[in-house]
Amino acid sequence: MIQTKKISESELQAFVDGQLDPKRHAFIAEYINTHPEVAQRIAAYRQQNDLLHDLFDDTLDESVPKALTKQPDTKIKTPAFQLAASITLLIIGGVLGWMLHSQTTPQFQIVTHQIVNQAVNAHVVYTPEVKHPVEVGAQQEAHLVKWLSKRLNEDIKSPNLSSLGYQLVGGRLLPGDTGPAAFFMYENASGERLTLFVRTQVEQNNETAFRFHNQNGLNVFYWIDGPVGYALTGSIDKSTLLNVAHSVYQQINL
Repeated sequence: MIQTKKISESELQAFVDGQLDPKRHAFIAEYINTHPEVAQRIAAYRQQNDLLHDLFDDTLDESVPKALTKQPDTKIKTPAFQLAASITLLIIGGVLGWMLHSQTTPQFQIVTHQIVNQAVNAHVVYTPEVKHPVEVGAQQEAHLVKWLSKRLNEDIKSPNLSSLGYQLVGGRLLPGDTGPAAFFMYENASGERLTLFVRTQVEQNNETAFRFHNQNGLNVFYWIDGPVGYALTGSIDKSTLLNVAHSVYQQINL
């Protein structure tokens, strides 16, 4: 049996970052497979890495500011400079503290990761369908919403996105990890489709901020609102999808 004391926290971090030699990587992988609580931590670390990439990858292509290319100034800094430096350190510390806090809530991260995977999988499976993309068509929208609300035991809504150029195609009932899930499909005049995945029985969460994820070329904005998780998926650009997500959120919370 693999002993816990043989694996340090730094090695778990290196495992996530792919910095271990193959033999040690295999050793730790075996340990993780037999320890579900550690597997949850690993999933949380990977989710954190994804979030860091989402936040900062765009800055990699930016040019270096001229102020940073100048020779360092060895003169005594003024109080104003010291104050600015202190504020910068506080901001950085706050960001890092938030990141570290996310490590203490792995269950929430795992649940949101599951929602994204389910939403993307459903989008990939059903959007290419021509004859049977949905189970209940838009012409029976009232019935669809009532049926899904009853099955999910929650007041489910089908947002109207016509002002953004998307019409409801319909929806269907899908299986989730802990119960049924709702799935709505929308389409614009060019045939571009968006899907909204709704899942209940998730961990209660007070933070309703949008989170972004790109998976296999698909953009996803997802959020948790009370006991309900939402994921809006499409191949349109990030800013346009965010605009749609705002409309969905506002209509759901009317």
